[in-house]
Amino acid sequence: MQQIPVSRVRSDSEIIERPHKFHVRLTEGRFQNIRRLISGPMIVAFFLLAWLQWNGRPLLLFSFEERRIYLFGGQLAWHDLPLMAGLMIAGACLLFFMAVGWGRVWCGFACPQSIWTWLFIRIEQLTEGKASQRARNDAQPLKGMRLLRRLAKHLLWLMFSFLTALTFTGYFLPVRELFSGFFSFELSLAVWGWLISMALLTYVNAGLVREKICLHACPYSRFQGVMFDKNTQTVSYDTARGEPRRIRGGGRHAERFTGLDPEASELVSDMALVDKDRSGDCIDCTICVQVCPTGIDIRDGLQAACIDCGACIDACDQVMDKIGKPRGLIRFASEEELSGTVQPENGFRPKLVGYGVVMLLTLSVVAFGFAQTKDLLLEVRRDRGALFTRLGDSQVCNHYRIKVEGYRQGFDRVKVSAQGMEGMVLHGDQQLSLDNNNAGWRAYRVCAPEPEGLTQEIRFVVESQAEGLPLARVEKVTTFLTGGR
Repeated sequence: MQQIPVSRVRSDSEIIERPHKFHVRLTEGRFQNIRRLISGPMIVAFFLLAWLQWNGRPLLLFSFEERRIYLFGGQLAWHDLPLMAGLMIAGACLLFFMAVGWGRVWCGFACPQSIWTWLFIRIEQLTEGKASQRARNDAQPLKGMRLLRRLAKHLLWLMFSFLTALTFTGYFLPVRELFSGFFSFELSLAVWGWLISMALLTYVNAGLVREKICLHACPYSRFQGVMFDKNTQTVSYDTARGEPRRIRGGGRHAERFTGLDPEASELVSDMALVDKDRSGDCIDCTICVQVCPTGIDIRDGLQAACIDCGACIDACDQVMDKIGKPRGLIRFASEEELSGTVQPENGFRPKLVGYGVVMLLTLSVVAFGFAQTKDLLLEVRRDRGALFTRLGDSQVCNHYRIKVEGYRQGFDRVKVSAQGMEGMVLHGDQQLSLDNNNAGWRAYRVCAPEPEGLTQEIRFVVESQAEGLPLARVEKVTTFLTGGR
């Protein structure tokens, strides 16, 4: 009877904590091309959205000074911030949907931490050479050209980190003014402190700690296990096809057993004569480990550190092509697929459909909210100094403070009026300029012949006519106190 090979399964701490520094080997393939097609436009958009302008305004700017959001030629009030929160909720639902269906593909293909890590690895290879060369240099004294290359790498990292921090800050301060102030050293200490802090965070995250962020700081890597089920497609190693492993140098089908306990050495000797015709497709080249940005061995099974970037799939497929074996030893596969228990009825997945429905509903609500945004906003407050005043025996005046804000290009002036009672007169500026951070709070007085009853309902009306646009009108209902004679 053939004995089953025995191997020791490493603990989570051994899998996550590598005992030495590792260098990521860059590879090519279809999943890396997909990753670039996704991350490339995201990088371009990040660096351009703060710089590009529409009608003299940035395409995207969260302006605290003007209390508004410039968004692709339009403007949103701070009152519309719940819409941005809705977008974040919809994005979270999208992440859940993707995690249930295809694992951590967001982390591997679109997460900023992963994108910037790959960029820093590219810079590292440009300055210090490929992974194998960097590993050899680590064993040599750091001097001469090796020292210059190392310094060049860190200098480029710092420059790119500062450019990232400058661009990110440009989403909250006008980036052209920020850029000019940076080179003229006219920025405030607070802005300088923010820029330096963001640059150092980028440098440390993408250049020095890298995978440690995914392992220890990112919450998504921890709750992914809640999202996965037996039908989730994740990067997986086909154990049934790959084991037992063979090595290229020890004969046509020479076997190699790795990761065994010392106590199992006697059993290994008993397994020396394994049927060579039943060797697995894995030749234990470890290239799948060398290309992994988090440094794990996918052959140990699903791990929290795996970000489903597909680098090990592309590398393994190239090896399979060279040894004449079919691709897919490492591939996106579900637990049921690998176990061979896929059932036709499992095509419908209520959990995946549920997350998809919630995502679509959230996006629909947010889209409806954006469609309902106003070009003019009017706020009305009663003056707290006096409830009302009397002018003679027959006239009552109420005091108000109003603020008008316009959120469309061309709304330079607005007309203010009050309606609701016969003989009512509005005292105050009835033509307002919305330039220079809008009009702010302004004082108004409404006087009318004393009506019957204690209160009456009146309306403040604001209208604006921008060139080439229909009339914009907004009104606010408030209470007029009569005095009650």
